[in-house]
Amino acid sequence: MGCCFSEESTKVVNTAKEKLKNTRIIFVVGGPGSGKGTQCEKIVEKYGYTHLSTGDLLREEVSSGSDRRKKLSEIMEKGQLVPLDTVLDMLRDAMIAKVEKSKGFLIDGYPREVKQGEEFEKKIGSPTLLLYIDAGSETMVQRLLKRGETSGRVDDNEETIKKRLDTYYSATEPVIKFYEGRGIVRKINAEGSVESVFEQVCTHLDALK
Repeated sequence: MGCCFSEESTKVVNTAKEKLKNTRIIFVVGGPGSGKGTQCEKIVEKYGYTHLSTGDLLREEVSSGSDRRKKLSEIMEKGQLVPLDTVLDMLRDAMIAKVEKSKGFLIDGYPREVKQGEEFEKKIGSPTLLLYIDAGSETMVQRLLKRGETSGRVDDNEETIKKRLDTYYSATEPVIKFYEGRGIVRKINAEGSVESVFEQVCTHLDALK
């Protein structure tokens, strides 16, 4: 099969791109503890966007009765990465299901690498903006340690957090550079309060009107 689409899948892609062509698509990128989840919630509340997280979509799919469920369960049980095509199919289906009622889409934590962004554009559409929720590594460590006091999450300890941050930075830097070349990256200083960070976000979203 290689990289080439079959006639049927090309038709699906073209139909999806047509349905989504006038829709605002915003990639939201930020490290663990940057507060991007909170900012996404506030954007949904104020602007009526739909918030889509690939992690949430995968979990929903696994707990549903869909045809994809069995395949996904097997992949995740083996600790393997879910194929990019599968992730994109789920994102596309979720976007098409909500496109009529949504003001736009926040694609949370995506793309994690340049290839993911390129494939997203081939199969779904081009992003309007990339919001880069940028907090310093020390800030993110402290926030996650604080969360760990009450979350009970096994990965909220200092050693694991630092490893997660290293992985995040090495993956994200090329993505930011790639989209900076397009002039669509909006860097948000996420060091302050939730409200002060959201004010910066609003400035960039209001400029789209």
